[in-house]
Amino acid sequence: MTPHIIGTVRSHLLTREECPKYGEAGLPPVWVELRPEFEPAATDLQVGDAILVLTWMHQADQSVLRCHPKGNRDLPLRGIFSTRSPDRPTPIGLHSVRITGREGLRLQVHPLEVIDGTPVIDIKPDNACGPGQSDFPALVNPDMGQAILQAGRDGWMRGLFAGFNGNISMRQGSRVVITAAGSAKGHLGTRDLAVADLDSGKTLSSARPSSELAVHLEVYRNQPKAQAVVHTHPPRLIGLSLRGDGPLLNLPLFEGHVFAAKLTRIPAFAPGTSELGRAVGLASREFGAVFMDNHGLVCWGETMTQALGLSEELESLAVIAWQR
Repeated sequence: MTPHIIGTVRSHLLTREECPKYGEAGLPPVWVELRPEFEPAATDLQVGDAILVLTWMHQADQSVLRCHPKGNRDLPLRGIFSTRSPDRPTPIGLHSVRITGREGLRLQVHPLEVIDGTPVIDIKPDNACGPGQSDFPALVNPDMGQAILQAGRDGWMRGLFAGFNGNISMRQGSRVVITAAGSAKGHLGTRDLAVADLDSGKTLSSARPSSELAVHLEVYRNQPKAQAVVHTHPPRLIGLSLRGDGPLLNLPLFEGHVFAAKLTRIPAFAPGTSELGRAVGLASREFGAVFMDNHGLVCWGETMTQALGLSEELESLAVIAWQR
């Protein structure tokens, strides 16, 4: 049997004796160098993806059928198919890793416990995100996923979200990670995140994106600086909007002038429509916050803290305006 080699591992581990039995968090990242002819197959791989790397353990003894688990001779012999020994009839290694960096056809991954020069025979998405990995879906960068979960909790505690309303997203390369439809923002879990393609809007995950996906996509398409978008339902600001069509925040305060200048207002469009998405996207070219009549507030930022913080600042000013 001759496996089809798609790439090679470049590792600090030089001998079998140096390799741990499993991928460990303390290991430094290593690189997988893909062959040029497989560039089209790697097009969609991004930093943060959870993947399974299949290797051909070329130094294995393929005649071994039984072994002492973990090389411990104090343990009884076991059939090789019930162990993860590299010595086996078909020495295929299966490694659950995250992509931590990318330079063209070089993928930095972690944790991968094979020796330098090990052939790679396949790469697959790790939908289970196995041992040593986070519980986030395979296409979700754990840092971004954690930022969205934290923003949901923080916004809920500040009264910017209630129940199941609102939605939160982050730009992840050519994708958008967004809260799933029907998710309670104050109690988000790792499975409450959906992924969509930024250009086409096509859903890439099993979770269904929020109905306001179009708003988030249009903000990212129209505003290159936007890396995070929050759609909140701040009660005082919404209350002010129902009082009339004048300026939402007309306060003789320094902060009022600063933050009111970042806010614009658009007329009512039906929620979840492409018309609403386009209107918000166009407004986001010049404004960091867009109030949607009869609906709520959209804020973008270069970080999640900036996006959520702007929503919080505007609601704080609305509280003052409400009490005048």
